[in-house]
Amino acid sequence: MSRKILYRTILTCLAACSTQPAPPENKRLMSNADRIQPYAQNPFYWQYKGAPVLLLGGSVEDNLFQIADIKDQLDLLHSLSGNYVRCTMSSRDEDDAWPFERNPDTGLYDLEQPGQDYWTRFERFLNLCAERDIIVQIEVWDRFDLARGPWQDNPYNPKNNINYTVEESGIAESIDSHPGQKESAFFHTIPALKNNALVLGYQQAQLVELLKRSLPYPNVLYCMDNETNESPEWGKLWSLQIKDQAGESIVQTTEMWDAWDLQSTQHRHTLDHPELYSFFDLSQNNHRHAEEHWQNPQLIRQYIIDSGHIRPMNSVKIYGANTGRFGTHRDAQERLWRNIFGGLASSRFHRPDAGLGLSEIAQAHIHSLRDLTDRIGIFTCTPNNDLLDARSANEAYCTAKPGIEYAVFFPDGGNVVLDTEAAAGNMIGVQWLDIRKSVWLDEETEEAGKQL
Repeated sequence: MSRKILYRTILTCLAACSTQPAPPENKRLMSNADRIQPYAQNPFYWQYKGAPVLLLGGSVEDNLFQIADIKDQLDLLHSLSGNYVRCTMSSRDEDDAWPFERNPDTGLYDLEQPGQDYWTRFERFLNLCAERDIIVQIEVWDRFDLARGPWQDNPYNPKNNINYTVEESGIAESIDSHPGQKESAFFHTIPALKNNALVLGYQQAQLVELLKRSLPYPNVLYCMDNETNESPEWGKLWSLQIKDQAGESIVQTTEMWDAWDLQSTQHRHTLDHPELYSFFDLSQNNHRHAEEHWQNPQLIRQYIIDSGHIRPMNSVKIYGANTGRFGTHRDAQERLWRNIFGGLASSRFHRPDAGLGLSEIAQAHIHSLRDLTDRIGIFTCTPNNDLLDARSANEAYCTAKPGIEYAVFFPDGGNVVLDTEAAAGNMIGVQWLDIRKSVWLDEETEEAGKQL
């Protein structure tokens, strides 16, 4: 079958599709069985409260716990059946709180006094997300807080605290380069690097404050950094400390590397160490376009299969907006669907201006993708572009359980041939989804066992 369609998905189902049963009522303290973890029957995906779950999201900010209208933002996402947000523990925006208290007389921070406003905001955010079954992916350290302008306000800067001087800490008051230049001694404090016990003690105390609040919640994933290119020893220490603090509670950790190229050795520090990292975040692949954007995760997927340690692949930020520098509105929309059709366990629109956030366009795509994946067995489907013939570059993408169900995404219309030989002898229903309108069109019937 060939048909010219703009922003639609073709879906063929051979069997009745059933939705997952409603999860039990939210509770703050949950057993390990209810905590988020790789899905037992297909560890490329997540399960939460004992049921498989696909993570879809978008939000206006990355450090979402800091914004004033957080409840409205989460309610909107929840109304779309979205269930995934990013939480950088960042404080570099106007009106953000920092994680330490400031002396009102001197104006200086005390790194031994946790910031009441900061941690209260964080706790409220965690509670609101848990009430809505929204999964939170935390980034413990954000390098953009630790260089250039934000560093001038950061409590860890020696000029801003009462706890140490430049000479005592080895921490410079001015870091004017991009954090990718690795000039901040903040990331070199661990024993495997500079062994700066003074500053490390305060860093560890901050992690304790974070975990004291987050570990009781079952809906939290932990990422060590935002776009790091520092030594892998840095992330290793924090992942091990999170696991140690968690005790008998199951926790999920990863690292987010700076390299856009998923074949970079940086990413091997995650992929080759399942004892440290239980999932792989490939957000930086969302700088890529079209076929390359699809193919790179497929190579990683095969690498994971070959390793024998199947783990979820997450994408906590999809770049792309006409207002930004990393692609267009169209790029972002295509990337969302390629991610999920490519077998990823999560996908979330990056905040403006570099992403679509939770704009009306983003809302339509989240709603439509959830509608589709609720109708098919996404947790048993696999990327299957090999079932498409007469396909040109970036024309169409397929996920399927051959013989049972198939879904094909057209980024911008097209004409392809779908091989349904595995379903020979059956009649199949063919239905189109208008993604931007979140509307299903009338179902058609075709004979299976031939090319559609």
